[in-house]
Amino acid sequence: MMKILDLFITSLKPVVEILLITSVGFYLALDGVNLLGQDARKHLNNIVFYVFSPTLIGSRLADSVTYESLVKMWFMPINILFTFMIGSFLGWLVVVITKPPRHLRGLVVGCCAAGNLGNLPLIIVPAVCKEKGGPFGDPESCQKYGLGYVSLSMAIGAVYIWTYVYNLMRVLSNSPVEIPHDSVESNYDSCKVPLISSPEEEEEDYHKVGRWEKVKRRVVSLSEKVNLGTIFAPSTIAAMIALVIGIITPIRKLVIGTEAPLRVLQDSVTLVGDGAIPAITLIIGGNLLKGMRSSGMKMSSIIGVLVARYVLLPICGVLIVRGAYKLDLITKEPLYQFVLLLQYAVPPAMNLGTITQLFGTGESECSVMMLWTYSLASVSLTVWPTFFMWLVA
Repeated sequence: MMKILDLFITSLKPVVEILLITSVGFYLALDGVNLLGQDARKHLNNIVFYVFSPTLIGSRLADSVTYESLVKMWFMPINILFTFMIGSFLGWLVVVITKPPRHLRGLVVGCCAAGNLGNLPLIIVPAVCKEKGGPFGDPESCQKYGLGYVSLSMAIGAVYIWTYVYNLMRVLSNSPVEIPHDSVESNYDSCKVPLISSPEEEEEDYHKVGRWEKVKRRVVSLSEKVNLGTIFAPSTIAAMIALVIGIITPIRKLVIGTEAPLRVLQDSVTLVGDGAIPAITLIIGGNLLKGMRSSGMKMSSIIGVLVARYVLLPICGVLIVRGAYKLDLITKEPLYQFVLLLQYAVPPAMNLGTITQLFGTGESECSVMMLWTYSLASVSLTVWPTFFMWLVA
């Protein structure tokens, strides 16, 4: 089995890379430099949202997904959904216990729900595969299939982020302040009763308003706050196109592969997509400057997110993945189980910085949260993968 020190160094490498790029973004945002000021971060964030993220997801998904792989890995989308749903529940518990400012509730829940299923596993899994005598067999086959698993994981995670987490953060961040005045008046009008009424009529009116009217208003309010347009955000559209290209064999042979006639399209998309993670990290570094000057995030909320992501969520992951294995819902392949388990132990997704930048609220607090979570990620990504490898071996 891989030595603990080697695994620690492997886990530390992507974390250090992110922290170094974050420091560059921090420097560029300084008043004396001012190359990454507030307006520049906003424009760069729009480029990430409309160009970098869709091309990253499209290139990874089209290259790694086939009809056969989807059939084999059918449990992975469900497993990732579990990470998001359980993380959301844990995030809500953190909100209830630590009581962060109202506009930061969505950020706390989002940090617990959405994990980094992209660049960290893309580095950790191949490094684990290269270890001789490891539990995953031949290094070349391990790396080939491992990258396929991680690429699909990253693409599915991105779809969930932009369809589920984006709207969840939007509703939780805006719900306390978006109360229309006319709804208050309508509440008042609907509660009016005649000057002389019987107790039975008063009780009937109370239950009518208190139950059905409140339910209807909550549904209407929720539908107004949920941005249904983000279900077809650029990243989601890119994932749909990539799935079509990957699954339909004739189209795949035209675009994907070293001998494909139109492989230049895939190469171009991949080249553009490689800029997504550095750009997002630079933005987070720029926002960190503001966060260090003044941040509304409580230390108790930060500790709550750390406990949820690095302690409670991995424990839930072990129970779910091993339970699925016992029920014959997943294959016996150790590498596949390892990737499923790893999805529960990663730090928050970098795309959360993009989302807060789009909202225009919580950007600095998001950067502070990322600094803490990624600073401690090397510990989590050493302890848990070591345990996971022992578990699936």
